[in-house]
Amino acid sequence: MASSAAPSRSKTNSNVISGSSIDAPNRWWLPRTRPAPQDDIGSTTCTSNVASGTSSVCTPGRPGSEISSQTRHDLELEVAFCVVDVHLSETCEPDAPHLITNVETTNATVNDTEVTATIHHHLAERVLKPREHVIDAGHVTAAHILAAREDHGINLVGPVGTDTHHSGRDAQAPDLTQAAFTTNWQARKVICPQGATSASWSQQRKASGTPIVRVHFALADCIACPLKPRCTKAANGKWGRSLTLLPREQQQILEERRAEQQTDLWKKRYDVRAGVEGTISQAVRRTHLRRTPYRGQSKTHLANILSAALNITRVDAWLNDTPLASPT
Repeated sequence: MASSAAPSRSKTNSNVISGSSIDAPNRWWLPRTRPAPQDDIGSTTCTSNVASGTSSVCTPGRPGSEISSQTRHDLELEVAFCVVDVHLSETCEPDAPHLITNVETTNATVNDTEVTATIHHHLAERVLKPREHVIDAGHVTAAHILAAREDHGINLVGPVGTDTHHSGRDAQAPDLTQAAFTTNWQARKVICPQGATSASWSQQRKASGTPIVRVHFALADCIACPLKPRCTKAANGKWGRSLTLLPREQQQILEERRAEQQTDLWKKRYDVRAGVEGTISQAVRRTHLRRTPYRGQSKTHLANILSAALNITRVDAWLNDTPLASPT
């Protein structure tokens, strides 16, 4: 994406500048286009869509600690880089410039899923909270969808992980995924496609602390089942098919999203996120986002924030009706 533009200046609205991530260069614009902040999530002070993407940045430093386990002589000759990730968010309205609204810088060891709530918190602090946030698979889980909805009123749009249970063994007779089973949450039972009822239901926690429900079917019910080749490999022991479920609300969201993201309508809706990859590309070319001369994450984060100066270029392109760059 060489620049960002919208079709016409006449469509200026309060959403245009609600994506600004740096106040100072845009003070001249704010009084004329943005009304006083409101708490209502549906108000025009909030953008309709936000897209997020991630890039890696190399900063000079020594991995692990200030003093390496090597000798001081070796340290003086050492050239090393510590890698951090930068997460960019931008507005993606079709009739307004695409402006960077948030910049997060994290250590490369931080999982993307740990950043989603922080992005929403910072957007809410600056009254830039969107009604819909389009995000990549690395930032979204069923728990994130639920938390974004309950804590901020944000509809989080992103692909959740698919059910890969024994997938791809036989295209003519696909495996039975969790969607083929019926869960009775009140009775704490699961019914299989052949009508067998689960024999065990236990609430557990993963090593990460995530609560889950483990469900087992008796091997006696599975061993003679005509669907066994498509369902389970269990051949001995006490249990046949096993299922791992999330807490009820999260599991229901997961199942709904898995079905929804297979539709053409959802895929078309998600296509808007591709634009933020162009933003990362533009930031790399214009502001050298992938490398920084500064030591430490704090200074690197400041440099990453300054990359949002691209907003000035994008507003200028929009005011001059400069079209978006076409993919080559």
